[in-house]
Amino acid sequence: MLAEWRADWETNGTNHSPWAIFKNDYRDFDFYLAHLEHQTAEGDKVPDSVFFLLDVDRNRLLGAVNIRHYLNDFLLREGGHIGDGVRPTERGKGYGTELLRLALLECRKLGIDKVLITCDKDNLASAKCIQKNGGVLENEIVNSEGVVEQRYWITL
Repeated sequence: MLAEWRADWETNGTNHSPWAIFKNDYRDFDFYLAHLEHQTAEGDKVPDSVFFLLDVDRNRLLGAVNIRHYLNDFLLREGGHIGDGVRPTERGKGYGTELLRLALLECRKLGIDKVLITCDKDNLASAKCIQKNGGVLENEIVNSEGVVEQRYWITL
């Protein structure tokens, strides 16, 4: 299932978001699972949780979300609490909006009452998903990679 997921991303040449699910080699599944999440703060990383959106009827991974349990200085500026992504061949079907809705429920369980979500300014689909889930644009910044990033807040 992960091989098919990865091939979809690579074939369609799109950004790898959330990065957390691409950082390790999925072919060593035990290692992959053991290193998927950060349990403690390490350098610029904070504890996080990763969830997958699965279509059980088709046995197909549709998307994933990475939730950072709190913000450090870097994540407050760029990155935010949530990184998410829907596989390229399943986009435009409402899965991104649902994935974010479910992620916000998990944020609430973690005690996060105000969630920062960012997206590249040219990523209109992500901006729509964020807005549909109550996101309010605070500002735009030029991130460390020179890309204009929009910063949205959602109050839970």
